[in-house]
Amino acid sequence: MIQEKRLPLRKTTVLRKYVDNKRSYFVCKRIVDILFATVIIITVLSWLLPVLALLIKLTSKGPVFFLQKRTGRGGRSFICYKLRTLEHNPVGQTKHTEINEDSVTPLGWFLRQSNLDELPQFFNVLLGHMSVVGPRPHMHADCDTFSALIPGYKFRNLVKPGITGLAQVKGYHGKIISQECIYKRFEWDAWYVQQAGMQLDIYIIYKTAWQLVRFLVKGRKGNEGAAANVKRETANVKPANTKSAIGNRESAMIPEFSSLANIESTNGSMQSAMVSEIPGLANRKTEIQ
Repeated sequence: MIQEKRLPLRKTTVLRKYVDNKRSYFVCKRIVDILFATVIIITVLSWLLPVLALLIKLTSKGPVFFLQKRTGRGGRSFICYKLRTLEHNPVGQTKHTEINEDSVTPLGWFLRQSNLDELPQFFNVLLGHMSVVGPRPHMHADCDTFSALIPGYKFRNLVKPGITGLAQVKGYHGKIISQECIYKRFEWDAWYVQQAGMQLDIYIIYKTAWQLVRFLVKGRKGNEGAAANVKRETANVKPANTKSAIGNRESAMIPEFSSLANIESTNGSMQSAMVSEIPGLANRKTEIQ
């Protein structure tokens, strides 16, 4: 049985103060979450969920929904809703199971690639467990494993987990294929927590919608090769230059909304203080063990 673990959040840290100083943003974000989730549920899920549920029941045995305990804001547990994409396995509700091609149903493959299996999480948004945008929620076991690998990893739980996030639109979604992939996801999640704002949220929602349309039309996403090419992408990055490498990615990350490129200079020295506050970013090694 999974035990709920609260995170020892240190209110004296620079990062915590930075998050606390954005109270007005989080209030606006919650209002937008409720409105956005309500519109999606009424206009899309009201007819699409019954169709997908019927297809799941017709193509494989087992329940329509997959319910699993995930780590929320502050380390609190919540039940995350997903459409079932694997052959029915009751053990998978509480334990991590290895995903292979044989365990994924044909319909499940499509739902995973299009991220339509995440649609029920709009109900999690309404319930206040999640936000539309934020770091993806982990199982407690995975969160503990990644925390042992990267010091300061659980700081990403200072904000609510999201249906989509910056790491996902950058191509780091689905199965984790290497240790370096964990580092990459954490770096993008860390940067999102530091720079969280409505403008960045709009960008992530836009990119998520664009990638979904691209997959439905062309059968592939815009950043699908990012995780697969993670070794080549970071082969020349030395540990001592990690901060500057992250900064270079931040300044060039968003060509569609050029005004977002000024976020880094707007925050000034606050960002450098945060990076030093997170050992996993300041001191991480790039070689894959």
